[in-house]
Amino acid sequence: MASLFLRPLPPPLSLRKASASPLRPLASSSLPKFPVKFLRFKFHPIPLSPFTHSTARPCLPPSSEQLHPSVSQFLDDAGHGGNNSNDGGGSGNFWDWWGWKNDGGGGSMWGVYSMLFLFLFLFIWSRTALALPSSKEEDDAVWEVRGGKWTRLVPKDDSFILDREGGSGSGDGVSLYVGWGVVPNVWVRCRELFFRLMLPEGFPDSVTSDYLDYSLWRGVQGIAAQISGVLATQALLYAVGLGKGAIPTAAAVNWVLKDGIGYVSKIFLSKFGRHFDVHPKGWRLFADLMENAAFGMEMLTPAFPHLFVFIGAIAGAGRSAAGLIQAATRGCFYAGFAAQRNFAEVIAKGEAQGMVSRSIGIVLGIGLANCVGKSTSLALASFMVITSVHMFCNLKSYQSIQLRTLNPYRGSLVFSEYLLTGQVPSVKEVNDEEPLFPDAPVLNGLTGQNTESSALSLRAKDAAAEIERRLQLGSKLSDVLYKKEDALALFDLFQDEGYILVEHQGKFCVALKEDSSPQAMLKSLFHVNYLYWLEKNAGILATNPDRDCRLGGRLRMSLEYVQREFKHVKDDAKSAGWVTDGLIARPSPDRIRRVHVPSQVVVK
Repeated sequence: MASLFLRPLPPPLSLRKASASPLRPLASSSLPKFPVKFLRFKFHPIPLSPFTHSTARPCLPPSSEQLHPSVSQFLDDAGHGGNNSNDGGGSGNFWDWWGWKNDGGGGSMWGVYSMLFLFLFLFIWSRTALALPSSKEEDDAVWEVRGGKWTRLVPKDDSFILDREGGSGSGDGVSLYVGWGVVPNVWVRCRELFFRLMLPEGFPDSVTSDYLDYSLWRGVQGIAAQISGVLATQALLYAVGLGKGAIPTAAAVNWVLKDGIGYVSKIFLSKFGRHFDVHPKGWRLFADLMENAAFGMEMLTPAFPHLFVFIGAIAGAGRSAAGLIQAATRGCFYAGFAAQRNFAEVIAKGEAQGMVSRSIGIVLGIGLANCVGKSTSLALASFMVITSVHMFCNLKSYQSIQLRTLNPYRGSLVFSEYLLTGQVPSVKEVNDEEPLFPDAPVLNGLTGQNTESSALSLRAKDAAAEIERRLQLGSKLSDVLYKKEDALALFDLFQDEGYILVEHQGKFCVALKEDSSPQAMLKSLFHVNYLYWLEKNAGILATNPDRDCRLGGRLRMSLEYVQREFKHVKDDAKSAGWVTDGLIARPSPDRIRRVHVPSQVVVK
């Protein structure tokens, strides 16, 4: 066979060296290694003939390295210990296999808890196997990758040829080569199909590094949420008289409470939409707490059937409000995961992962509800356990997210560290330090957010917290200026900027002009950080706006520094992975405009 010369292939067919990823093929000692002289070979782009290209047979990668050996062995052996014919001691009933026999008396809880324990065990091992790259590197292997299919290319003389040792394929791009040590089987193909359905194309390169941890934790919490939902629904039905001919009434009441009152709560919360952008993690965790509280209230309805309408109304409003917050913040997270601007695909895969989690959760929830029966105390005990798992997984998923946009706290921490050390902190360092609840330090302690970080200086963290507290975006000039001279001096100094900055009663008041942009707000935040640095490190305090705007004054000196350094710090932040398009904040709607008469200032 004629030698095949390598040429650049158009997407999605690409050639790259094998890396440590969840789908990286196994190293094979039986395959030829690259000679040292070949590693210095210079490739020449020579066109590949259509015939030669069509005969290339990519194949599925060896995948036994993806899971821990114990988990892989368990999955390979699953279902072989018995059979449904009951001839060899196996059980023909799925629930009997788990030790749960439904004899009409409520059954045993052992089966359901065994399933939950097994699922959590598999989750922990799969998370470890997917998150940690293999320690066995194959630096001299070159693979032709197309989606999840891998074809090994081996050197021969001065060219690349397809690895065909040990077997031959049908040319359909799916066959496996026996020389790789992998036997074609249904399990491998099903697992490959699962990865294609659940993970974005090009994973892990097409998403950010925090996507995997977030997705795994969200999967477990989705299952727990569905179990809680099934238990709560069962409690509602019992409260309105399950088995007493009251099911149509229950359906009507549930619709009115869930949809009617829920609409009102959603409309009310929509006005806080900008708040969700600034602190999406904290709001999302608050929404989860609200949702679990609503489930808990519904669980109590059998104990207080005469308060069914009242409890159901409050629970329905809480669940609807939680759903709005969850939907609003979900977009913030998905936008940050799309490393290659593949927003739609990341969202689609996230929805697919959610459907899988919900399906598993519904099955487990039905089984648990069957065990619980009409026992309110047993239902509440099960609910508390499931809720604890749900909230823990939620917390871990949000802590794994690395937001790359700049809000007042993250921006102040980045700028303060830059002013103190000359270095821009990484995205992970800042996100690990940011509190989920900026206005509730006690809650941050409960979530483990008060841990000391050695990566960032304590002075920078204190500065970020104080600046966020003292910052007022969108201030009204009429509230901070009382003299004509001060207003004219500020307008002259900031005539080329989209903001006007003045310190009033210990607050950094930023008045935004009509044409102010998020970029101008980000620049004003850097200006505020430099004023704070002058105050703490140089002892230069504010006097009055007119004097501070003069030559050598505090505002003029700081503005000159900001105009000179802002581009540099923005470039450094962008190199560190930050999105520097603007500041994510919730300023007040007040804007200023200077009319044609120089002495007149109109606040709009």
